[in-house]
Amino acid sequence: MTPAKRRSPAERSASVFGALGDPTRLRLVSSLSERGPQSITNLTEGTRLTRQGITKHLRVLSGAGIVHGSRRGRESRWELERDGLDVARRYLDLVSRRWDEALERLRDFVED
Repeated sequence: MTPAKRRSPAERSASVFGALGDPTRLRLVSSLSERGPQSITNLTEGTRLTRQGITKHLRVLSGAGIVHGSRRGRESRWELERDGLDVARRYLDLVSRRWDEALERLRDFVED
């Protein structure tokens, strides 16, 4: 079990949101989502960052449970870890439901 999976849902969500708060990491997640697993070389293309810089961002995403990497020979390939994003989505759904319920109670109160 990865360290990210041992945390509570709120802690995992906070970690995911924190990791996605950086534009470079958000772009990496978008690229992996659109194109599937990729090497660091491919993820570096079109950026001003070095491979080491991209690797640093990927490690943050990995620590948040959003991506994972594997090695094939000399090449590292990275792909999305869907569970990490699902935890954050479920948390947002919960918060949204709570707001909807609170607004419904307010509406009922005002209309009575």
